[in-house]
Amino acid sequence: MKESGNRSMHCGHFRWRQVVCAAVLAVVCSLPFAAAQDAGQIWVGTWATAPVLLPSPAGEAPQGRGPEPLRIRDQTVRQIVHTSIGGSAVRVAVTNLFGSEPLEIGAAHVALREDGASISTDAGGPLRFAGQAAVTVAAGSMVLSDPVVMGVPALGDLVIDLHVVSDSAAGNGATYHAAGLTTNYLSSGGNHAGAAALPVDRTFQSWFYLSRVEVLAPEDTPVIVALGDSITDGTASTPDTHSRWPDFLARRLVARSGNLPPGVLNLGIAGNRVLSDNAGLGLLLRNSGASPPPPSNPNAQFGRSALSRLDDDVLSQPGVTHVIVLESTNDIGMAFESDTPTVEEIIAGHVELIERVRARGLKIYGGTLAPFEGAFYHREVGEQKRLAFNEWMRTSGAYDAVIDFDAAVRDPAAPSKFREDYQSGDWLHPSDAGYRAMAQAIDLELFDER
Repeated sequence: MKESGNRSMHCGHFRWRQVVCAAVLAVVCSLPFAAAQDAGQIWVGTWATAPVLLPSPAGEAPQGRGPEPLRIRDQTVRQIVHTSIGGSAVRVAVTNLFGSEPLEIGAAHVALREDGASISTDAGGPLRFAGQAAVTVAAGSMVLSDPVVMGVPALGDLVIDLHVVSDSAAGNGATYHAAGLTTNYLSSGGNHAGAAALPVDRTFQSWFYLSRVEVLAPEDTPVIVALGDSITDGTASTPDTHSRWPDFLARRLVARSGNLPPGVLNLGIAGNRVLSDNAGLGLLLRNSGASPPPPSNPNAQFGRSALSRLDDDVLSQPGVTHVIVLESTNDIGMAFESDTPTVEEIIAGHVELIERVRARGLKIYGGTLAPFEGAFYHREVGEQKRLAFNEWMRTSGAYDAVIDFDAAVRDPAAPSKFREDYQSGDWLHPSDAGYRAMAQAIDLELFDER
């Protein structure tokens, strides 16, 4: 499989004079942060999401999540991100990874949330990029903002404004994350970055152009990355309640006394697989009887395979110390006539993940697969694969530790099915209570190991 290579991290393009001025400003602005790091502070992730491609036209947007903006042009997008840990300063990564045209940001701002679309003026301020208020993010690239000094609370809501002068959605699509499960806001025309009250044109529940938020925290702060599919992404959880299992895990870790809480980063993508870039999307939709017809780009919705995106989505996260893998329900469930990986092939994919993560000196923990009898793509052959995979997960010793998500949510009287109150209604995704039970199944002492 092709790795993203030159799609990784590149800065926007500036004229020579702009670069010189920005460099001077960056040096001046960086001095207090360098001192802070010398005093035992480092940059670590407090929030992240895995970018995918929003197909164009937007009429092909993922089903069940409402219409997304066709085009964001000369408008301000106000997006809410929920932190896991706090810090004394913040910086934001803006991505155009899957864009086909430059992404022009005229202004950006970060603040604490007051209520709804309103922000607090007590903390935060404009985001700058190498000292500049505006930045152009080249297609396939990402930029990281300069630091903003502010008290970032643990388990709090940050508001990030981007005045989008022009985007790439009219081309081959925009970079976004579908299942934000958070109410975000698109303004009427113009630059409203930092406005206490946003003139709202419409709302939506995805994240556009954001990939991660970092905070300045103590140098021993661990960082956990959750790599997974829709069950990690939080599909079917209640919007605006932060009820994914990584959210519940973050709350448990922050509440635990006597230890430095880790950052918890959710890099789940609904529909994601370990082995494949989801060429089976069309088959999935046809087999489920869904309409309208499948998107023109079958990879857009479900992202690159876990193996393909591991470097970009997981290993590139600043300060990462632990990885939790909960993947392969879709390797099994999406296996139709043209794509039938064996259990051995699925296991081999996980072994590769383990080897690549361990090569970076990180701990890696594996999760057993939850039952899915009653889901639309359940078949007996798939259940046998799930059981065989879980047996390997529990007994092989391949992962540094095993988190038994299956045992946490299954019905003891019918172990091939979710417990009734732990499933959301589709017998594939947990309810909020199910996601909470999954987080409760995780031994917090695992993250004391380095």
